[in-house]
Amino acid sequence: MTDDRRRPPRLVFLTTAAERQMRRWISGRGADRGISAAAGGALLYLASHPGATIGEVTTALQASAAGASGLLARMEHAGLVRRRTDPDDRRTVRLDLTPAGTDALNDVRAALAELNARLTEGFSPDELATVARWLDHATRTLR
Repeated sequence: MTDDRRRPPRLVFLTTAAERQMRRWISGRGADRGISAAAGGALLYLASHPGATIGEVTTALQASAAGASGLLARMEHAGLVRRRTDPDDRRTVRLDLTPAGTDALNDVRAALAELNARLTEGFSPDELATVARWLDHATRTLR
């Protein structure tokens, strides 16, 4: 008989499963407006970085160029973002939120506040600090 207390937790599996469920939950909340988890991330990034380039958004989302390009094209078609040419370099395309994008951003923020409240319920600040420290460590270690 194996003592489960001696076996380390399956952190990779648990982290991956949690990330997948969070994406599904966020996408489910935004489904009526066509807002996926990735689109929510793009909206949040553009809100704090107006006029960002496609490359900057791609990097922030840790996405592939093709994936981000398709996502941003869908968001533009949905009227959430608009592209504009950089006045100093006509080869550079910049992105801004539209009024509809700002409305959608408010929905994303509300959904994330609800999700964060649900995920942190029952945990002490010290426990949450440990989880945050571990996740930050995992992110920095695997770059």
